[in-house]
Amino acid sequence: MRGTTVLPGTPCQAPREGVPPVHRLEVPAPDALPFAVGTFDTIGPMSRAAFPHRHTFHEIVYVTGGTGAHVVDLARWELAPPHLCVITPGQVHHWADTRDLEGFVVLFTEDFLLDHPADRELLRRLGERPWLTLDEATHHRMLRLLAELEEEYRRGAEGAGSVLRALLHVLVVRAARLPATPAAAPARAGAVAGEFARLAGRAEHASWSVRAYAERIGVTPGHLTEAVKAATGRTPSELVREARTREAQRLLAKTDLAVRQVAARVGFTDPAYFCRFFRRETGVSPGGFRRGAGVR
Repeated sequence: MRGTTVLPGTPCQAPREGVPPVHRLEVPAPDALPFAVGTFDTIGPMSRAAFPHRHTFHEIVYVTGGTGAHVVDLARWELAPPHLCVITPGQVHHWADTRDLEGFVVLFTEDFLLDHPADRELLRRLGERPWLTLDEATHHRMLRLLAELEEEYRRGAEGAGSVLRALLHVLVVRAARLPATPAAAPARAGAVAGEFARLAGRAEHASWSVRAYAERIGVTPGHLTEAVKAATGRTPSELVREARTREAQRLLAKTDLAVRQVAARVGFTDPAYFCRFFRRETGVSPGGFRRGAGVR
């Protein structure tokens, strides 16, 4: 995909202040395969970055040793190797308090899945339940497969791209067969819902859309909706409307800002639309509410 790879040394993207930086896959040449595999050491410092960030590419991490934790979309997972984790484009993650981290890292863009488009859905599902526990037999099979991937990538022989795509397909399918870590989904959903509640409770975020909250947290709007609804029984859209209404009421009652200024403060560019929204949510116009609150 265009813009998902860069040459080595290209600065990362930072969309705006407060949003985790976005990293693109570094490739040695513009026409190189959008794929890399290696150990934490050979891939480089970003493979164990301790600051929250996100990617334009997929990352499969297979941890074979070390201590610390991996934080994915706010959920903290203490290391107890062997573990396999899939991080999809847009997810926010970082490593915390790690020591002696060992294992394999596989990086690839969406278009590298050209030969196996169904793997996109498998990867999306794997990204929703990031940590997968492996038994000893499965662990050894994964190690052999990853070692073969690394050797094929390192040799770069004729037809390497086709072989790498085939081996990656096997890795994705086998990972999708693994059982999820117990309580992984509820823990992650609870963390996402908790962060949404923290952000939505701040007056300065009253103008944010659901998409803006999802971007800040590092999840898709769909996943944010599922997590918040599971935790509260209500959708983020409902809670955002409630937060906007509450902030608008505060501004109308406690300040002398004009209605159009209040509208702008809570995310409405059209004052007329804001008046319709406010009446629908409260049963009274902004002016009527202000008069009832004793403010002229």
